[in-house]
Amino acid sequence: MRLRVRLGYALLIAAGFCAANPTPAQQANRDVARRAAIHPISTAADMRLWLSRVPVTRAFPPDFETMLRGQASLYVIEMSTAPGCLPCADLWSKLLALRARYGWQVRTIGAEEAMLRSGRLGLPWVGSPVAWVRAATDPNRMVPIAIGTDHGPNIARNAWLAARMLTGARTAVGVRAMSKFTGIVGVRAPASSNPKGR
Repeated sequence: MRLRVRLGYALLIAAGFCAANPTPAQQANRDVARRAAIHPISTAADMRLWLSRVPVTRAFPPDFETMLRGQASLYVIEMSTAPGCLPCADLWSKLLALRARYGWQVRTIGAEEAMLRSGRLGLPWVGSPVAWVRAATDPNRMVPIAIGTDHGPNIARNAWLAARMLTGARTAVGVRAMSKFTGIVGVRAPASSNPKGR
């Protein structure tokens, strides 16, 4: 199960991101794919502009509301965050709305833990926020539901699909149905030249 999630998730980012010893042409293709998939932003206007291009999920399965409310105690949504990250604040506000509506637990984790998770999935770290649904009783069973901030309905749909995948739905079906990840992430804070600021 975890292997299939890993493979499906890797395909959503971009084919070839994790190739070992890429040729110059492969590296160029990876760089192009990364620029196309990841959108670092530093202003609220940029974030709104990128979000305006993201389609909003409008069709939901018949059991959508019932399942999200009925299984709230089984799952936790965790997201990475970083100081001064506008998309992190935006995603957090949408996760709080999901918590209020469906009763799911939501938590933040630091960028270091998020990088470790990405590494376990064999994925490149692209910055915060990244959100995962995980089984409440098993910290090692998780499905990514957002890379970058997204519209509330898309996040809810992805959470529903993640819960389905964690309870046995075929991963390939769930990955195909997920809203595409936006890649709207925060600009990394510059490294401090002052040793005390590190």
